[in-house]
Amino acid sequence: MTPSSDIATRMTETADRVTVALDQLLPRVQGPEQKLMSAMRYAALGGGKRLRPFLVLETGRIFGVDERALLRAAAAIECVHTYSLVHDDLPSMDNDDLRRGRPTVHRAYDEATAILAGDALLTLAFEILADPNTHPDANVRCQLVTRVAQASGARGMVGGQMMDMIGSELGDDIAAVTRLQRLKTGALISVSVEAGVMLGRAGEEAGTVLSSYAHDLGLLFQITDDILDVTGSEDEAGKAVGKDAEAGKATFVSLLGLEGAKERVRYLATQAQNHLAGLGPRATYLSQLVDMIAERRS
Repeated sequence: MTPSSDIATRMTETADRVTVALDQLLPRVQGPEQKLMSAMRYAALGGGKRLRPFLVLETGRIFGVDERALLRAAAAIECVHTYSLVHDDLPSMDNDDLRRGRPTVHRAYDEATAILAGDALLTLAFEILADPNTHPDANVRCQLVTRVAQASGARGMVGGQMMDMIGSELGDDIAAVTRLQRLKTGALISVSVEAGVMLGRAGEEAGTVLSSYAHDLGLLFQITDDILDVTGSEDEAGKAVGKDAEAGKATFVSLLGLEGAKERVRYLATQAQNHLAGLGPRATYLSQLVDMIAERRS
């Protein structure tokens, strides 16, 4: 089995397990709230790479964390990510009709339901994290809640989304674009790695190494996303492409050029791999993930 197929199999297995966990955490209901729960399930169970849950599980496995705890934390972070996609697709945001190869939630249901489904997914995430089933130590649970809240809020993902909405005003300032993506995309990727570290009560040295890895991985993911927005197709991406250029937003491709962006991908991939060197075979899948993202087509 080649490394690429090895990581692909591992990610598929993880995605399936996380989907099962989400299915259990989002039960079907009858009554007045049925439409809301249906929209939440539509959004959360509709596929996707489950990259963030994968990072939670693989990091936690390095430190021998119980799989049930990892799956709960992974599902919670995926709820946050899914909520962000639901709101990102709204007419007042990116106004997208397609997500993960299917109609977006506001198209499949309606705009008001999509807003409420996103709200409910976000709050469900913190309900999951605060539950003793996620970790018996209340201090660990509080750390998880705090860090996920920070990564999701005004100084994290939501702040990055605000910057993205005024993206045309950022001009050609690559530092500003880097900060935008560090907040919008990178913050939740980083906290996914941190969750595994916190659940494993790992030492400061390991935490620093993995935080550096996550920082580079988040930027790597966004640059490849910018490249795919220029070179990919809607069928491959499962969403609309070319919208950043149409909106006049600065991206790594518009600022660095296509070849410059590809060179930055190679640099970040090498740097991310170097961060993992001291962890040895325990970080095999985290290492393979770097190559998979660097070479991704969707």
